[in-house]
Amino acid sequence: MDASTKNVSVGTVETRGIEPVPDSERHGHAGQMFWTWFAANISILGLPLGATLVAFRGLNIWQAALVAVVGAFGSFALVGALSLAGKKGGAPALTLSRAVFGQRGNAGPTLVSWLSRVGWETITTTTAAYALLALLGVAFGVDQNTFLTVLCLLVFIACTLLISGLGHATIMWINKWATVLFGVLNLVVMGFLVATVDWSKVLATPAGPTTGVVAGIGFIAAGTGIGWANAGADYARYLPRAIPGRRLITASAFGAGIPLVLLISLGSLLTAGDPSLATSSDPVSAINAMLPSWMAIPYLIAAFGGLLMSNHLSTYSAGLTMITLGLRVPRAWAVLIDIVLMFLGGIYFMLIADDFYGPFSAFLTLLAVPISAWIGVIAVDMMRGRDYDPDALMDTSRTSRYWYTGGFRLPAVLAWVASIVAGLLFTTAGTGSDDVWFAGPLADTWPGVNGLGWAVAIVVGGAVYAAFGGRGHPSATPASSPALEESVR
Repeated sequence: MDASTKNVSVGTVETRGIEPVPDSERHGHAGQMFWTWFAANISILGLPLGATLVAFRGLNIWQAALVAVVGAFGSFALVGALSLAGKKGGAPALTLSRAVFGQRGNAGPTLVSWLSRVGWETITTTTAAYALLALLGVAFGVDQNTFLTVLCLLVFIACTLLISGLGHATIMWINKWATVLFGVLNLVVMGFLVATVDWSKVLATPAGPTTGVVAGIGFIAAGTGIGWANAGADYARYLPRAIPGRRLITASAFGAGIPLVLLISLGSLLTAGDPSLATSSDPVSAINAMLPSWMAIPYLIAAFGGLLMSNHLSTYSAGLTMITLGLRVPRAWAVLIDIVLMFLGGIYFMLIADDFYGPFSAFLTLLAVPISAWIGVIAVDMMRGRDYDPDALMDTSRTSRYWYTGGFRLPAVLAWVASIVAGLLFTTAGTGSDDVWFAGPLADTWPGVNGLGWAVAIVVGGAVYAAFGGRGHPSATPASSPALEESVR
């Protein structure tokens, strides 16, 4: 693992791994989090989320818009709150998690987080390759085949590697300017998509049940902010400690909330007029078919670029998570290893799997539970005034301050495991009613029917840890100045 403590500039390779950033190298402002999360959420993956609300949750457009606002803004406000740990401790989220779970106990949450990142990358890469295939078809009249499919996957992965491999400074710079470019393109495309809507069908769609709204909020939160909650600190770790935490939370919520509400609402609107989007195995082509032919190229470029903005962030975090797991390679090499797995996943989705949305929904549902369990424990720990010892974070031996009992901090680990079990009791995941991968014994209760297993995991994780985690910990700040209160001030 690279132990460089030097910061890098735009266009050069970041040599820092997971070691905490010293105060002398902190820089930037809260607005960077606005561009970071805007960039992560301008991809067309928001459209199928909206399509799901109408096709599978039975909501009308007004309910879907409400769900989008609550689910997107609320979940990314949580992302911003959790990223305060990065501002305080100067390290990636899962590295800071060592202080809470112990050097060995942290392996479980870290592995789940890495799987989450790889899954998101695979979905994003698959969708981007579809966009590039469609672009080749429109621009050059080339038909899709296996060779072109593999080539398109490789092109997108190469672009991801270039940005993620260079690292934090380059990512921050690209996030701002590429977001402006692709954001404008997306707005133009969205305007034309709205013109294709069958408004008579949309306005005639009856309101769905309240339970559908609750379930929809849970689905959107799980599919957006909850999936990024364990990565927020990765991008806030270079920020000066003096930045008010409220600004960080606000920037995160609005940065992600604005594009997500627009895209999710549009996906709902399109599906209310034409349900084919919700059942398409290739969402890129389905949306392309709704546009005039001359809009195809701008749309596909916007789709490709938006997906790239999301993917390079996920890949960057995955590289840091792999190093936290114990992979002893420089950060850039960890990114390279990650994209190999991303490529193999893309091959599966595009050349082997028959369904796109089914595995997508099941993947979100299952991984949301252990990630939510981690959130519950970490949130309570932050509120208790967690401080971070930079040397202890990097010391994985028995001499580490964070070794605790055999490498495990038992209250946190047991709370995490208990909350996973509790969340799964209320969880159902599968590709459809006839293909259920998993169904908890309480999945037919109100929380289960409404898709709130992830929320149960957060509550149980926080409650168990609060009850059995003790009033303090070896690295706590004084009770008179709790860390979270200091950060948000």
